[in-house]
Amino acid sequence: MSRFLALAAILALAAAVPYPPDVAVSVAAPAESPFFGNKDGDFQPSKTIPEAGSPHVLAQGGVVTAGAQTDSINNQDGIGDGVDQYITYSGDGSQGAGWPTEQQWVSFENMFNNNKAIMFSSCSADDGPNDSGPEVGAICDAIQDAASKDKSDGCVRVHTTNYGVRNPGLMQDHNGSNTCNENGNKQNPCPTDVIFGMVSDGTAGTDDGDGLAQTLNQASNSYQVTLSRAFYIAARLYNWGSVADSNRLEDGIATHCYSSDIVNRLTGWASSPHTCPFDG
Repeated sequence: MSRFLALAAILALAAAVPYPPDVAVSVAAPAESPFFGNKDGDFQPSKTIPEAGSPHVLAQGGVVTAGAQTDSINNQDGIGDGVDQYITYSGDGSQGAGWPTEQQWVSFENMFNNNKAIMFSSCSADDGPNDSGPEVGAICDAIQDAASKDKSDGCVRVHTTNYGVRNPGLMQDHNGSNTCNENGNKQNPCPTDVIFGMVSDGTAGTDDGDGLAQTLNQASNSYQVTLSRAFYIAARLYNWGSVADSNRLEDGIATHCYSSDIVNRLTGWASSPHTCPFDG
């Protein structure tokens, strides 16, 4: 699901509100073909490694508990639209290495609107029809109910991948049960409950693996880092399952530009050219 971060921002523990009518109004596709992110799957671990002496809780139903949780939603808490440009970030995700802090992020409302045109036009031939207005509205509600944005570009019928780990649904989660495109069998329309399930599987985890909530907890607890840096590390953990010994978020395997892509989404990037060189 590439553009799905709430990591835009993990709004765990919050209740959804019905999407406003204008969310479901289709807009023209970008003039330039945008970068559709990582649709090739993830290399997540089955479960996070528990701290010594503590029990490990099944991945399904995870919530953010490590200081980044929120009990309410402010969709307009941000710097506005941000800037639609791509800046390549490298290193450990810290402010000292040049990575933005959360005070430089756009709001959820701005991020969703910045990327809405792409959600209405991001499905490939393998994915079937582009999203309808009600499907985009269901995505908006589902994100607010849990959280999401850099995995499928919001295509509800994104095809399931399997490169050792089955990655279905909007967030290419760890072997979840919710998808509207399994083995080429596309559901149109994609049911609202399945859309909510796809976002839940990616954020709260599945019986087989962690979601963004668990990786954010792991990033906060294991690395003892600031809030914004925890999000960037959590994104790398979600994509690869680990962070390289160098602590550089572009090192290792899977999608080397993943964390850099995430921070750019959070600061306003939508359709400007993708210039990150780490994936060749």
